Amino acid sequence: MTAARTFSAQSEIGHLIGTDSTIVVFAAGVILVWALLLGVWKYHGMRTSPDHLAHPYVDMAHRAALMYSFATLVLAALVALSAWPAVVNLTAAGVAIVFFVGAVAAYCVHGALQDTTNQFESPTPGTHLFMLALILAEVGGVLVLLAGVVASWV
Repeated sequence: MTAARTFSAQSEIGHLIGTDSTIVVFAAGVILVWALLLGVWKYHGMRTSPDHLAHPYVDMAHRAALMYSFATLVLAALVALSAWPAVVNLTAAGVAIVFFVGAVAAYCVHGALQDTTNQFESPTPGTHLFMLALILAEVGGVLVLLAGVVASWV
């Protein structure tokens, strides 16, 4: 690269990955920032509680958001390698991401309310249905993307 040539994200990187992959990478970044902010909440809980522990659901929200941010990056890689059209890739990844975010949001609610340390001990109506939908959406979304990767090989 010469001094006269400037770097342009659109021209240099834009042709390497599609818009669908870029959107999923952006989602991963948003979830990571959320995880970092949840870490601040966790630290506050550790600092101010008598036992120096954050509420279990604040801790869980922080850890889950960190893991889901990196899982979302894996989804972005699968989207980039998939043979499926962008709409299929975004739908498969998007459904999984919506449930990633929903799970972390539920943990945040329990952490803020401090209403339980185990949401399955006295589940609210719809908890088990949400869990079934989460399982189907996350596993199904990943399987669709994995099938797209396999399809790109043949």
